[in-house]
Amino acid sequence: MGARLQPLALRLLALTVPLVAKGFSDETLEKAAKSEGYCSRILRAQGTRREGYNEFSLRVEGDPEFYKPGNSYRVTLSAATPAYFRGFTLIALKEGKEGDKEEDHAGTFQIIDEEETQFMSNCPVAVTESTPRRRTRIQVFWTAPPTGTGCVILKASIVQKRIIYFQDEGSLTKKICEQDSASEGVTDKPILDCCACGTAKYRLTFYGNWSEKTHPKDFPRRTNHWSAIIGSSHSKNYILWEYGGYASEGVKQVAELGSPVKMEEEIRQQSDEVLTVIKAKAQWPAWQPLNVRAAPSAEFSVDRHRHLMSFLTMLGPSPDWNVGLSAEDLCTKDCGWVQKVVQDLIPWDAGTDSGVTYESPNKPTVPQEKIRPLTSLDHPQSPFYDPEGGSIKLVARVVIERIARKGEQCNIVPDNIDDIVADLAPEEKEEDDTPETCIYSNWSPWSACSSSTCEKGKRMRQRMLKAQLDLSVPCPDTQDFQPCMGPGCSDEDGSTCMMSDWITWSPCSVSCGMGTRSRERYVKQFPEDGSMCKVPTEETEKCVVNEECSPSSCLVTEWGEWDECSASCGTGMKRRHRMIKMTPADGSMCKAETTEAEKCMMPECHTIPCLLSPWSEWSDCSVTCGKGMRTRQRMLKSAAELGDCNEELEQAEKCMLPECPIDCELTEWSQWSECNTSCGKGHMIRTRMIKIEPQFGGTACPETVQRTKCRVRKCLRGPGMEKRRWKEAREKRRSEQAKKNLDSEQYPVCRLKPWTAWTECSTLCGGGIQERYMMASILARTGFQSILHGTVQEWKSC
Repeated sequence: MGARLQPLALRLLALTVPLVAKGFSDETLEKAAKSEGYCSRILRAQGTRREGYNEFSLRVEGDPEFYKPGNSYRVTLSAATPAYFRGFTLIALKEGKEGDKEEDHAGTFQIIDEEETQFMSNCPVAVTESTPRRRTRIQVFWTAPPTGTGCVILKASIVQKRIIYFQDEGSLTKKICEQDSASEGVTDKPILDCCACGTAKYRLTFYGNWSEKTHPKDFPRRTNHWSAIIGSSHSKNYILWEYGGYASEGVKQVAELGSPVKMEEEIRQQSDEVLTVIKAKAQWPAWQPLNVRAAPSAEFSVDRHRHLMSFLTMLGPSPDWNVGLSAEDLCTKDCGWVQKVVQDLIPWDAGTDSGVTYESPNKPTVPQEKIRPLTSLDHPQSPFYDPEGGSIKLVARVVIERIARKGEQCNIVPDNIDDIVADLAPEEKEEDDTPETCIYSNWSPWSACSSSTCEKGKRMRQRMLKAQLDLSVPCPDTQDFQPCMGPGCSDEDGSTCMMSDWITWSPCSVSCGMGTRSRERYVKQFPEDGSMCKVPTEETEKCVVNEECSPSSCLVTEWGEWDECSASCGTGMKRRHRMIKMTPADGSMCKAETTEAEKCMMPECHTIPCLLSPWSEWSDCSVTCGKGMRTRQRMLKSAAELGDCNEELEQAEKCMLPECPIDCELTEWSQWSECNTSCGKGHMIRTRMIKIEPQFGGTACPETVQRTKCRVRKCLRGPGMEKRRWKEAREKRRSEQAKKNLDSEQYPVCRLKPWTAWTECSTLCGGGIQERYMMASILARTGFQSILHGTVQEWKSC
């Protein structure tokens, strides 16, 4: 039999070529139609079967009994330790169909991890392994078929050595039917109730794998983070979130803002359906090596009634993208508790914001859409976009390990060695792993619990960092928190009574003087062993109202109840009031206080960082040349009611453009000079000086010298003319000499000294001027002699 099975097993392993597609193209469907015979041969493959064989199981996330048309579900094929499988085939058929025809198949599969899974080449509606090797788990998404399909059978085959396991009934076959339209909107419930006994304690550890190295496209370097983890262990009657459902307001605030506050409120409102609230700190940045920062973790408990766990955390910044688990069942069909769960996670869209990139501005989705997994073909601008429709690379992994069991267990299958070792592990905190380079003070005593009732609270202790000897080695936190409850309450000890909150105090038994008052509470849950509760259900205390009861006294009412704390987290103030019933008979003022205030402590604050849009581009410079200013802005994305944001929303900086052009500047024109000839045609000139030379492309200097023609008189020509001119010139000289002699008696005589040397240029570079001077003495001969002095100045450009 083994020899005959070997070729079939090899064919199942070898006839697999990856199809890079999200769904099925026309070509793929055509290929599927041509391969119908091969698909039916897979379904009819015969191998060694073991009835009731439970090492392998096929599971749809949440174990729904019904599917919603068009919704996506995570399908997991797994092997229980120490079993494994080398190859597999997964297919979805309409109930009663054999798979001979294309229309026999229902819904479509979507690959999550291409290294593990692919579509079969000869039967592309089926999923198989990418490479034959040992494996214990594979996951794919299955999108439910349209309305009217009816029930669907999910079937898996397992190839292990030479044995093929393929069951028509049992753990490798899953039947899921279409949800009736009358029950549209009703949350799918797990099929089976839990039959396990006692309680189990688990530790959830979250390993983020989202970084610039693994997801480089548009990775937000400065603001990448995982928000605080929020979730709970709960019953099947309460669902935090699910694929195909609508996000609550709490889920929306986690998805868009990373705030777990509203989600925690919603969880606590379901107190009867919730056993433990799961919380872990946010991670800034999203990824760091484990030797630098430990992976965040949280512990929680489950019992027979509340055996499911769900959690979520935002991938930030993002429009409304998250990762998490929904209704993970930790109860086995054998009435035991799951030892370990490992799930790889891809992001999902909460359906509340329509942004397509990490830092898209707010764009509410109206109307709200259903929660769905992101795909690589959602939008070309998406950081996960792949034009070939490949799978989205995993962004995180969550590991859930059982660390303890309490109470009597009733599991059908005997404990294996892993179960025994897990229960022997200490529940206390691990030994202090503080580095030797961090010097601390001793821990302070634990503070009082923040809850005085049976509601879950926290207590805190602190220590001081005295010295950090090596700055390259980070030092752990200086605060430590521990869950707690009020006196007489416990969420784990089955032998303890669970009590309600105290009811309000009754009025004081007297209106003046000392009296008594009382309050009551009731038992919410009796011990599991059936014993009676010994915790008191009634309390009485003394009360004083109006110590002085004389007619001159001021009579007041009792104090009212305390107002709510002014802070929703951390330290705040609370107040209470009373009224004046009667003023003193003598008409004096009433000195009694009517308001009283005191501090109040609320649970620790969840720091919600400012969620900001990226900076806009810088504006144009405020000038077209030279020095100016430019600005840029960003927007606040987080809601104002979540707290003040002190981050700046606008920035300004100086900007420098090329220097502004400087045009040439000139002096005014000088007067025209005399004509340069005594007769005939000549010319006159005038000049102007350069005051500022042109720079940086400014207007060039125009001419600085201008000439113009001039005519004095016509010059005479010929020999007789020369003699005449000579004679006229002699007569002119005589006339001038006679006049000079006459003027010397009536007018002053001007005497000039030689010119001085030229001065240095007025500027070191560019246009300037040089000057020189000549002294003049004037002798006047008018009755008495006097000498006047003056200066003649000349200048030129340089």
